[in-house]
Amino acid sequence: MSETNPAATAPMAADAAPHRYTAAMAAEIEARWQDFWDAEGTYDAPNPKGDLAGDPELAARPKKFIMDMFPYPSGAGLHVGHPLGYIATDVFARFQRMTGHNVLHTLGFDAFGLPAEQYAVQTGTHPRVSTEANMKNMQGQLRRLGLGHDKRRSFATIDPEYYKWTQWIFLQIFNSWYDDEAKKARPIADLVAQFESGERAVPGGRAWGELTEGERADVLGEYRLAYASDAPVNWCPGLGTVLANEEVTADGRSERGNFPVFKSKLRQWNMRITAYADRLLEDLDQLDWPEAIKLQQRNWIGRSEGARVDFPIDGEHVTVFTTRPDTLFGATYMVLAPEHPLVEKFTPAAWPEGTHDAWTGGHVTPTEAVAAYRAQAASKSDVERQAEAKDKTGVFIGAYATNPVNGERVPVFIADYVLMGYGTGAIMAVPAHDTRDFEFARAFELPIRCVVEPTDGRGTDTSTWDEAFASYDAKIVNSSGADVSLDGLPVVEAKARITEWLERTGSGRGTVNFRLRDWLFSRQRYWGEPFPIVYDEDGIAHALPESMLPLELPEVEDYSPRTFDPDDADTRPETPLSRNEDWVNVTLDLGDGPKKYRRETNTMPNWAGSCWYELRYLDPHNSEQLVDPEIEQYWMGPRVGQPHGGVDLYVGGAEHAVLHLLYARFWSKVLFDLGHVSSAEPFHKLFNQGMIQAYVYRDARGIAVPAAEVEERDGAYYYQGEKVSRLLGKMGKSLKNAVTPDEICAEYGADTLRLYEMAMGPLDVSRPWDTRAVVGQFRLLQRLWRNIVDEATGDVTVVDAEPDEGTLRALHKAVDGVRQDLEAMRFNTAIAKVTELNNHLTKVGGPVPRTVAERLVLMVAPLAPHVAEELWRKLGHTDSVVHQDFPVADPAYVVDETVTCVVQIKGKVKARLEVAPSISEEDLEKTALADEKVVAALGGAGIRKVIVRAPKLVNIVPA
Repeated sequence: MSETNPAATAPMAADAAPHRYTAAMAAEIEARWQDFWDAEGTYDAPNPKGDLAGDPELAARPKKFIMDMFPYPSGAGLHVGHPLGYIATDVFARFQRMTGHNVLHTLGFDAFGLPAEQYAVQTGTHPRVSTEANMKNMQGQLRRLGLGHDKRRSFATIDPEYYKWTQWIFLQIFNSWYDDEAKKARPIADLVAQFESGERAVPGGRAWGELTEGERADVLGEYRLAYASDAPVNWCPGLGTVLANEEVTADGRSERGNFPVFKSKLRQWNMRITAYADRLLEDLDQLDWPEAIKLQQRNWIGRSEGARVDFPIDGEHVTVFTTRPDTLFGATYMVLAPEHPLVEKFTPAAWPEGTHDAWTGGHVTPTEAVAAYRAQAASKSDVERQAEAKDKTGVFIGAYATNPVNGERVPVFIADYVLMGYGTGAIMAVPAHDTRDFEFARAFELPIRCVVEPTDGRGTDTSTWDEAFASYDAKIVNSSGADVSLDGLPVVEAKARITEWLERTGSGRGTVNFRLRDWLFSRQRYWGEPFPIVYDEDGIAHALPESMLPLELPEVEDYSPRTFDPDDADTRPETPLSRNEDWVNVTLDLGDGPKKYRRETNTMPNWAGSCWYELRYLDPHNSEQLVDPEIEQYWMGPRVGQPHGGVDLYVGGAEHAVLHLLYARFWSKVLFDLGHVSSAEPFHKLFNQGMIQAYVYRDARGIAVPAAEVEERDGAYYYQGEKVSRLLGKMGKSLKNAVTPDEICAEYGADTLRLYEMAMGPLDVSRPWDTRAVVGQFRLLQRLWRNIVDEATGDVTVVDAEPDEGTLRALHKAVDGVRQDLEAMRFNTAIAKVTELNNHLTKVGGPVPRTVAERLVLMVAPLAPHVAEELWRKLGHTDSVVHQDFPVADPAYVVDETVTCVVQIKGKVKARLEVAPSISEEDLEKTALADEKVVAALGGAGIRKVIVRAPKLVNIVPA
């Protein structure tokens, strides 16, 4: 909204106070100290090799590794909401340096991804050109904020020197398998050795030496942690790429761009993250993360215990996973996901005799019915298919399965409420005790058999039921067969008995299932890391040797996929890389002579580079290994309270709970298992900052109008004379309410912006931006300056005199409180305590004692580093304030000299006493009873009881 800059209309004119702290002075001070810090390497964090070895005192310091979530270099640059977390980690890092820590704090750029590529499609500009320009702009904006980053360690994921190691990690995962007995990843060569020796049986029963190269590759592909497979994927024509489940919104559209997403079967690379599901769950307990984030990961992984049951069909079987094997006697039909690979195999050419008309969908043959229904299901998102709609759809595939527990034939359907992404893609339907199965059974006139006795009085006759009965606190009924009976058992005991029966008869087994699916790792785009994989003439995948890394992106003439028609589900991706035939078709010597190969033309997803970037910060220029083991152990290795190691503090948004954070944890565990790192977790402590919000103003059409041009009159808001609505929401360019940090720095200085963002409220809570309130922190800095510097002469006004008792107490209380607040990241209350002390000095008046001024400047240094550095030098110091010790409070002055004790008679306050905080209950009672006001109030009455809560309360009960 339009307003006047308060700093420009201050009551004292600049010419009357040439040394007053103004926006112009702030700009000069800030630029000068930023240049100094860069030139001196003030924020360079020494590594255990070299630097620390030559400095025993520094080597003895505890370390602190502080990280922000990777920023993406947007063309729009930063608005004031973006730096909130960066300023917070900078304040915390500065405080940690001042409390004796060796601090590593730096920032790079997550620079691959769709935005730059979509811009390239629209303009023809190479993604690297626009991305590097965006990075340069953001680097300038961030530098202006005075962030204390070790710039030697910065990098971008698009640097070939960086993605060489991303490709290298991919190859480690590709050349690994998960050993379920050892509960860890092992080199694929170990698995091959087991097959060769006969220690492990080859699937299919043949000897390893009898298999062709292609057959061996297929066998190993079933074990590799990175593998290619033909599977249903989320195909987004509007983006020209497939998407991971986590990148699809609840309404079945792409998270980026909001394009429709369809199910399609394509050959894609996957990461076998499901192998780590148990460890990903268990290790959450050892992490210092918000419980809400842990809960999201637990729910996404979705661990459930149950049984796998084999239902025979035509000499083969379909396996289902169920969490309620105790209800097996109540299974009256089966449902397969439309995408289930066995659907076509079990679908006959004609309908079996007596097929119910309602089961066929009105189609002439089962093949026709299945094909039509599959096409219908493919047009829906998983969320739409899972919706609890009353109208259930599906078709009979023309086949029957056998219920293993009682031998009954049950019809097999396909229906869209069953997904391939959960369990086995097949369910045994127990309509009496599952809401969706109940609705489906009613729609298709299928049997509904009660096997869990209702506790609500409805009885077991399901023909009278209006809904399913689902309960774990009930007894099993109607569940007896020739060699097993569950009747009368409670659910838990029945589950155990039927599971034992399934395993004894070979009809199934107890198992644990997870909602988590393997990570889809292919993208049909240009701007991503190329896969270090080539295919021979037989289509067998081969890993490039490390000597051929990095495999760099080639130049292409067209950055766009073959199609951008968002509604054409039948299209197939054609990647930009596939058009560069000279790059795709190559002759290479991979150790057995020159041969012709074809490169993989998909690229890695944008998440790849951020899965391991914390390791590159440790050792950013190492060209020989991923990270030096000694350096990794120093910064991230396990230690007391951090059994899995990891970054000491990681700050970022909560939106990455099941994307980046889960993926990074998976990569860390693989690298740990293979012995490349000592830390099994990437981030020990996670902190989610809130969001800076802003008012969005919309006209009568609902279109956002420029917030800066809106005027407020009599409680209403107007844009160009027309009334507009106001609603608090996100800040952004599209909403026309963005305020850039450059604007605030120009009007007030970076230190003021830093203070305002930290003072707005608790860091983990969202808060509204108000430009008019920024001036409050600017005035705090002006008062601080004025308490130390003469505005007319520029001379320092402090005196070498002892402070009075009141000032000593105010100082040490502030030191104690600010120290605790900064340690706990309560920056808003720390600023309040600094303000209180500064106001005390202003109120007392006269020159400020040097000891007080210096400690005040040191307390301000983490929050407003430029003005603190300037004042520190003016106070006569030659060393940077950055590495000074944070002041320590004297406990004698932190405790109040006296406290106020309230004396009550019959619950009413009759006196207030100033007493020592350490006064005993006996002495406090004597003092209260001797007080003149208390004696007068009692009027000679006797006393029945005295309740004393030293030092603050005495309650007298008269007789």
